Amino acid sequence: MSDLPHLIAVARGDAHADVVLRGGTVLDVVTGDLVPGDVGIVGGVIASVGHDCDGPVRDVTGLTLVPGFIDTHLHIESSLVTPSEFARCVGPRGTTTAIWDPHEIANVLGVEALEWALEQAGQSAIDIRVMLSSCVPSSHLETSGARIDAEALAALADHPRALGLAEFMNYPGVVGGDAGCMAKLGAFAERHIDGHAPLLSGRHLNAYVAAGIRTEHEATSAEEAREKLRKGMRILIREGSVSKDLHALLPLMTERLSPYLAFCTDDRNPLDIGEEGHLDHMIRTAIAGGVDPLVAYRVASLSGAEAFGLKDRGQIAPGKRADIVAVGSLAMCDAQAVWSGGAELPGETRQAGPVIGRSSVQVPAISADMFRHSGSGPVPVIGINEGQILTDHLTEEIPATDGDQRPDPARDLARVTVIERHGRSGGHANGFVRGFGMQRGAIASTVCHDHHNLIVVGADYDDMALAATRLDQIEGGFCVVDGGVVLAELALPVAGLMSERPFEEVRASLEALRTAAKGLGVVLNEPFLQLAFIALPVIPHLKITDLGMVDVDRFEMIGRKGG
Repeated sequence: MSDLPHLIAVARGDAHADVVLRGGTVLDVVTGDLVPGDVGIVGGVIASVGHDCDGPVRDVTGLTLVPGFIDTHLHIESSLVTPSEFARCVGPRGTTTAIWDPHEIANVLGVEALEWALEQAGQSAIDIRVMLSSCVPSSHLETSGARIDAEALAALADHPRALGLAEFMNYPGVVGGDAGCMAKLGAFAERHIDGHAPLLSGRHLNAYVAAGIRTEHEATSAEEAREKLRKGMRILIREGSVSKDLHALLPLMTERLSPYLAFCTDDRNPLDIGEEGHLDHMIRTAIAGGVDPLVAYRVASLSGAEAFGLKDRGQIAPGKRADIVAVGSLAMCDAQAVWSGGAELPGETRQAGPVIGRSSVQVPAISADMFRHSGSGPVPVIGINEGQILTDHLTEEIPATDGDQRPDPARDLARVTVIERHGRSGGHANGFVRGFGMQRGAIASTVCHDHHNLIVVGADYDDMALAATRLDQIEGGFCVVDGGVVLAELALPVAGLMSERPFEEVRASLEALRTAAKGLGVVLNEPFLQLAFIALPVIPHLKITDLGMVDVDRFEMIGRKGG
């Protein structure tokens, strides 16, 4: 828009565009019309649609042009690669805007991580906007690497890449009027505030929405989503690698409700992006499930733009940012060409900026004895549900052997342990989990939401000790161990969360890790992210942190620290 008179002249037909997309048909996501004719682009902005336009021609004959896709809530850290590498991966699939909450790395490094995220966002081939992380830590029930208060968040609020306050995970604090929560909400009262309130309903939902929270991605049923819509929220339909809510929410995807829905991935790893796709996968899946293509593409673009106040995008129309996807088939959402801000992807390779968070894994000396669980009688057990981050609160009788309640593979009862890794307390907590199907060995990770301590699950204490020790040696990541041998690993030295390697190499390592995990008997499709989410104490019903077992419904500890 720096040369507005020239833009207007091109729109009027009196000057040449920088590039003319010719031969395609535009899907208008407001009217549903299919509009033939040229699309003229000037300086990254659309000048003309549906009329002959002069300028260098890019032939898109036979293709349908749709607005670029907007991921309204995600943690780039969960892609396990740096922001520039993430953009290289998802941009050619049609994602041209990503709204990033960097609270994973912020929980490790604090304000330094938010400043790094804002800098990295401006160096990406797609448009990345940052929501400032509201809950570092997510609650008082864990030990994170940092704390970020309202004053620190407010100091970054005017950054041109900052959109508002990210998902407010401490919903009990909001509903209960916690002073720290009130300070953060007050500081962003005139800006967008994103929500996170799984299963919240009734009067407590009234209180949460009254706090000024306008979007939410935790609805896992149509009934839950409808109540949140009725109370003024816009629903961000999520399809991540663990949390898969799209099918459950397809009944909402009607033309009437579509202006109040958007898509997000939240946490989606390179395996799923490589094998299935990103937002393009959600669009294909929705249409295959009976959703009108107009609705699917509107939800993927204009509805998300308007939910977050991005008035310059979401529709192929004059004056809008030239975020355009050329697909061969609306139903298949098969991107043949993508433009982000008028630049066709993939463009020139962008140099990633400096990384942060090296040597962030600091754990105490690990021994097999620390995984013993002294006691007898009934114990709480975390029950995993495939495709959900909601867990069951189970109770099992587990007899003690030599004073130790041991894992029992025959009953699918594995030991799970969280070890504080930020160099603060050095503490740990042991518990039980059901749902992995693990028969032997151990798997470990430093991707452990949201505090990102070291978490390990296993059937053998020696293998658990080796897996945890190995992650300390490689500065964090994933590891699979069996019989005293490291079968597969992926180093994530950037804060214990991300790799500096190319997306393709990270994906290959994940494939090897998945194969190795299945060799232990693991039945979960995505065991590593599933493992990460059983340590998040703001998602019902039972979780574990370095401080012990957490009854999320009561928002209090029920276990005891250590064995």
